Amino acid sequence: MDDAGVGAWLARALPGERIIHRAALTGGHSNDNELLVTARGHRYVLRRYRGTNACAKEVALAGRLAGVVPVPEVVTADAAAGVLLSRFAEGSPPVLTAGFGRSAGEMLARLGTVTFAAPGFFDGRLQPDGTEPTSALDVWVERCLREGNGRAVLSPDEQRRLLRYSTQAAARLGPLAGARSLVHADYNPKNLLARGDAVVAVLDWEYAYSSSPLFDLGNMLREPRPPGFADAFAAGFAAAGGDLPPDWRELSRALDLYALADLLTRPVAHPYFGRAVEHIRRLR
Repeated sequence: MDDAGVGAWLARALPGERIIHRAALTGGHSNDNELLVTARGHRYVLRRYRGTNACAKEVALAGRLAGVVPVPEVVTADAAAGVLLSRFAEGSPPVLTAGFGRSAGEMLARLGTVTFAAPGFFDGRLQPDGTEPTSALDVWVERCLREGNGRAVLSPDEQRRLLRYSTQAAARLGPLAGARSLVHADYNPKNLLARGDAVVAVLDWEYAYSSSPLFDLGNMLREPRPPGFADAFAAGFAAAGGDLPPDWRELSRALDLYALADLLTRPVAHPYFGRAVEHIRRLR
């Protein structure tokens, strides 16, 4: 949908409202997000999907998560055109205190109570496709390395270490097969809003699928965190009913390699390509 079409769509979506301010929202690399402010003081977010059109999936998840996890309220959407209008979620970027870590862990456990009939990746109706997200890590890493840009920056020895690590990690993931909880798949501070230490909104669900919550633990703890944060995050998750196996740190780190390897298929100039390479170089 072009700009003129979006303008007409917004006029129909917000009858009686006059938009007086528009501003791009930072943080998104897959879609365009824009703050809209009306003359009545109402604030909305206009989301336009630039790559994979996950509009239908995000609308369905917003409905499924009502009363479970705080997500922005959907006003209206045109899934075919890839545009979504939601109410602006109030909150601030979190400060990574131990208190926030515990709240984020508790929220993740609540998210994991949403389950599906099978593991897999969703269609627009939240029907998992039956693919096992925890399987064949070594095959996935080899493919991303072969088809992506990792070989341009990783030395032959670094590539061998990565493939060896992925083979060893894949052998440990068997017990997680069959898990069918909701996975956010990008669960980290940039997609959370807080009020004080409390999480008040979870944003950006376009990558979500059905599998093990340990994927999200690995994502949250991928980057170095302040002292006490990781322990508080894990404690909050466990206290709220999340299952933490004894080797959860190793398992979550292994699961996060799926995302890191996928980032190697991005252009070298992509904002997350270099960071993925740094994380891969630290794997042992």
